[in-house]
Amino acid sequence: MLHQMVRIRRFEERCVELYSAAEIRGFMHLYIGEEAVAAGLMQSLGDEDAVVSTYREHGHALARGVPMSSVMAEMFGRATGCSRGRGGSMHLFDVARRFYGGNAIVGGGLPIAVGLALADAMRGHPRVTACLFGDGAVAEGEFHECLNLAALWRLPVLFCCENNLYAMGTALARAQAEVDLALRASSYGMPSWAVDGMEVETVAGASNRAVEAMRAGGGPCFLELRTYRFRAHSMYDAERYRDKAEVERWKQFDPIDQLTARMREAGELTADGLQALESEVAGELDQAVAEAQAGPFEPIEDLTRFVYSEQP
Repeated sequence: MLHQMVRIRRFEERCVELYSAAEIRGFMHLYIGEEAVAAGLMQSLGDEDAVVSTYREHGHALARGVPMSSVMAEMFGRATGCSRGRGGSMHLFDVARRFYGGNAIVGGGLPIAVGLALADAMRGHPRVTACLFGDGAVAEGEFHECLNLAALWRLPVLFCCENNLYAMGTALARAQAEVDLALRASSYGMPSWAVDGMEVETVAGASNRAVEAMRAGGGPCFLELRTYRFRAHSMYDAERYRDKAEVERWKQFDPIDQLTARMREAGELTADGLQALESEVAGELDQAVAEAQAGPFEPIEDLTRFVYSEQP
C-alpha cells in the first residue's frame, strides 16, 4: 500500500510539472493527499469486481492496476492512452480491469454502479461493485435514488464517499444541513460508517469488512472516507475559499508520512528501502512520460469513430 501511495503521489506531482509546461492540457483534478483511500480500498477488491470512479480518479486507476504508461498517455491525449486519448484526465477507462470511469458529471457514476451490480446479481455473478464519489455528489438526487434502489434490491454496491470537506469551492457545512454523511446513508437501511481516510490501514480494514459482508449477501455498504486534498480543486482553481493554515494542519496527517513513520518504527522499512522504492517509482514514471510523449495522436480520419457506434 505504501508503494501504491508513492506511485500516485509522484504521478500527480509529475502531472503538475507537465501541465505547467503545457504538455498536458484541459481540466485536471489532482489526488494529492487522498492516496490512502485508493490504496486501502483497491486491495480489498478482486479482478472480477468492478470500480466506478469520479473525475478525481488518477489514483483510483493506478491503484486498480491500469498501467501508468496508459494513464499518462491519456493525459497527453495520445491514441495509446487507456481511452484512446479521447477522455483525458477525467475519463480514464479500462474494461479489461473492470474500471468503468472516470466521469466528469458529479454523481454520474452512481447509477452506472447500481446498473453493473444489478446485472451481476441477475446473472448470479458473486461480484462487488465499488463506486467512488465526492461529498458534493451527496447533494444530487441520483445519490438518494441509487442508495434507495441498492438497498431495496440488496445489490452488492460499496458506496465510497471521499469526503474532503469541499464540493469544488463550497464547504460541506455551508451546503448540507447534516454533515454526517454516514448517518444520512444509514437512513436507507444499509451498514454505514465513517472512516479515517488519511490512514491507509484503517481504510483497508474498513473496506475488507464491507466487502466480506457484501460477498456474504449482506447487500450494499456505505463508507464515508474522511480525507483532504492538499491541492486546489483543479488546476484552474484560485482556491480562495479555504485558509492556508487549514491546509497546513491537514498536511500533518499526510497518509504517506504516517505509514512510513509507523513502518520505520516497527522495523519494517529502512531509509535504504524507502529510497529503493522511490527509485523504482521514478523509473516507472520516467518511462511512462517518455512513452506518452512518443505516442501517436489519433488519425483525423478516425474522428467520428465511437461517436454513435464503432465503425469499421
